[in-house]
Amino acid sequence: MNLEQLHQAVAEDAALRRRQRLQPAGGQGDKIFPPTYPGEGPSDPPRHVLERRRIEGEERNCVLIDSVQSQANRLEEALLAAAEAGRIRLPRLTVNFPGAGLNSVGPISVLEAPHRIFDAILRDSKLEDKPFRESGLGQALRQATPADATAILQAAPTALVFGAWNSTGEGGGLGAKFARAIVSEVIGVDVPVEEVADRRTGEITLRNAGRRTGSRIDPLGIIKAAAEIYEHKDNPRDWTIDPQEAAGGSENPKKYTGKKGSRGEAGSPTKINHSNFPPTIDQMGVTCAYALQTQVLTFAGLRRLRFGADEGRNLAARTYLAALGIVAMIEGNRQGMALRSRCDLVCEGGLAPIEIVAFDGTTQETAIDPEAAIALHEAAFDAARAAGFALDPEPITLEPQEKLVELVRLSQQKALADEGGEADGE
Repeated sequence: MNLEQLHQAVAEDAALRRRQRLQPAGGQGDKIFPPTYPGEGPSDPPRHVLERRRIEGEERNCVLIDSVQSQANRLEEALLAAAEAGRIRLPRLTVNFPGAGLNSVGPISVLEAPHRIFDAILRDSKLEDKPFRESGLGQALRQATPADATAILQAAPTALVFGAWNSTGEGGGLGAKFARAIVSEVIGVDVPVEEVADRRTGEITLRNAGRRTGSRIDPLGIIKAAAEIYEHKDNPRDWTIDPQEAAGGSENPKKYTGKKGSRGEAGSPTKINHSNFPPTIDQMGVTCAYALQTQVLTFAGLRRLRFGADEGRNLAARTYLAALGIVAMIEGNRQGMALRSRCDLVCEGGLAPIEIVAFDGTTQETAIDPEAAIALHEAAFDAARAAGFALDPEPITLEPQEKLVELVRLSQQKALADEGGEADGE
């Protein structure tokens, strides 16, 4: 695909898509661990997202392996890595936390901020000694709408590719919304499940058939009955076995309970992560016939964005955003799909082709390898500049406001004063 072909597709076609079949890195049938979400009730264990989907004309049991939101974050990460490596020119904003003495935080790019250009991290920073929202750029971004998104295109074009909402803006959350131009999701297909009927209503729900085991063997050989563990009178996060040092005094020493949700009985060595933990079995982990990644870059959606009255200028901007979305897809594949612990996926039978989808549903395959995607993006970047857009590849650096720096410092102090997290027991 060259720039002229992309121009035509953005102007006339519906979308660009790829449907990629994947397998675990351990081979077909190896167990993988999708993300978990809270149960319906407060005491319900965490669960995978199981659902019935219609695939290839049949209803199939599926599991969510990587959500649209998570995939967007991964694609943004791939774009940021390409920009920082000098592979692409990418306008962006960065908040300089190390410059404020917070070296443990590091600089945070608009591609890493959860709400992108309208995130609170940027809102609570400053540009040229002004609160960012009150700066010239900040005001231009607040005034941007889909009817004229020029300010966002020039400062943070990825916000138009992955979507953004000025939810903390004017009108009590009625700020401008910019829909996603690219959607990517990964599911597992043909997942073994158990069908469970509600005793009262008879409603059938799906329950994961996979199991995860866990245990902990204490190399010190400390047994649960070794001693009572008490909360220390001088520090409720510390423990003692001496009743004289216990909160409540020796007459009524307070048993150590640990953090909320920690395992073990109050007053037991297990509450301080000593002693053995008995083996456990959780309904976690799945197997599937294959995983399916579906990616769609909508040209029709891009045509809803305007950047002034000139149609040539509008087409140049939309084509640049489309090229940025294509680079995100390709760079995402280059980085691989190590999604989380025990969820590492690889392509099945090589990369699937990218298709251009017309309004009548017909498709045309197009060849775009990593270097071709980069070349296409750079040509679209230059064309957008020639159309009059001020696209500066050098990041705009913001400084965090003092109140934000202090809030981060206080949070770090509180976290460091607490006990470290527990191992997952696997």
